[in-house]
Amino acid sequence: MKKDLDRLVDAARDAVCRAYAPYSRLGVGAAVLTTKGNIYTGVNVENASYGLTVCAERVAICTAVAREGPAMRLKALAVVSDQPGPCPPCGACRQVICEFGPEATVIFQGPDGLEETPITQLLPASFSLPSPS
Repeated sequence: MKKDLDRLVDAARDAVCRAYAPYSRLGVGAAVLTTKGNIYTGVNVENASYGLTVCAERVAICTAVAREGPAMRLKALAVVSDQPGPCPPCGACRQVICEFGPEATVIFQGPDGLEETPITQLLPASFSLPSPS
């Protein structure tokens, strides 16, 4: 698993240079590892109407769904920025990670370097709908 996580971080670092961040000037790259063993990347894409901005984590997850279909499940996700300092997934991204990887490992830039934690520690009470009866 360590080798997979290293590849995941490298993929996120490779992706960050393709971010579109003319407003915040904070490029973010993300990479997801699916349970099928595939890696997909994403970058943040900002918009002048800031609410339309899309985070790198959700771009990577949506790419994975587009490639593998609605049964896609996450094993791990890595997110890095092109600036020093913390860059954990935002609340919206945490919820989307939980949707597709309730047991996923998340790697992100913390205050002192990379941190690795289960998504359940980042979002201990994720939202879910009751199962249809």
